[in-house]
Amino acid sequence: MESARELFQIMTRRFGLLNRNCCTVGGCDISLVQSHLLYEIDRQHNPSMQQVAESLGTDITTFSRQVQSLVKMSLVKKTPDPADRRVFTLSLTVEGRMVATMIDQQMNDYLEEVFSYMSEYEKETILRSVKLFNDAMGKSSKCCAPVTG
Repeated sequence: MESARELFQIMTRRFGLLNRNCCTVGGCDISLVQSHLLYEIDRQHNPSMQQVAESLGTDITTFSRQVQSLVKMSLVKKTPDPADRRVFTLSLTVEGRMVATMIDQQMNDYLEEVFSYMSEYEKETILRSVKLFNDAMGKSSKCCAPVTG
């Protein structure tokens, strides 16, 4: 029987989480980090840069560079908050929303195909187990910053 670490290493590799680019959409190479940013900006309604950085558990400097790259690609719009000009809210452009939707579709198609090799009971067991595991990781003092959502 493989160790827990080995099982997670294999899953990470198969999921493509070690690839520099997670997907190519409309000729744009999107990194894994950028895809997470697009997902969070889409999920939250006009979040501040700080809110998204916190939900991803990343420092604001690294995060800021990633946001800037998405702004340059015309996928994200950065708007100063009228109440506090030091705060910027983030939103997806029309193109950004299209890219986020396409990434979502690619991920859902991939998961659907993987789950097609399992029974409904096995699929539900996996999803329940992953949720339990995510909850436990959120409580760990040794793990990443807690991710809200």
